[in-house]
Amino acid sequence: MMKAWKICIGIILGVFLLLVLLFYGCRALFPRPYRDEVQASGIDPSLIYAVVKTESNFDEKAVSRAGAVGLMQLMPATAQFICDRAGLVFDQKRLTDGAYNLKLGCLYLKYLIERFPVRETALAAYNAGEGTVKVWLADANYSADGKTLSRIPYPETENYLKKITKIKNFYDFFY
Repeated sequence: MMKAWKICIGIILGVFLLLVLLFYGCRALFPRPYRDEVQASGIDPSLIYAVVKTESNFDEKAVSRAGAVGLMQLMPATAQFICDRAGLVFDQKRLTDGAYNLKLGCLYLKYLIERFPVRETALAAYNAGEGTVKVWLADANYSADGKTLSRIPYPETENYLKKITKIKNFYDFFY
């Protein structure tokens, strides 16, 4: 009887240890740097971290083939637009500075959320471009109400939205 009790305790401790390792290991895979900047944005932190993880995997120096730069993969023209709109000084060299890029990226995401109140539509605009999404919303093949996308014609953007949703769910669960 005593031996069975010890085996049971060992199994329980082993499962507990495995869960702790899994939890903290997953948190390491889903980091939360720049918490002050993220909190100051007024956007759901899990959403911002999901965008950053999807866009650059937290690589401040990332540059895409198209020329998007930094954590939130901003095109220099988009960053310039956001700076002009917010009354900020634009410095293209600072786009690889994490805090600067994150601030501008959050301002841009907030701008898109204001323009496209449905979160998925705003995220589609972040990926495919605001003009592209406006065209989709005006087309009955993609939107019945002009606000929500029922279909996304770009597989890359459709996959982007799925990835953002999945990663956001991880952030929501772990934090």
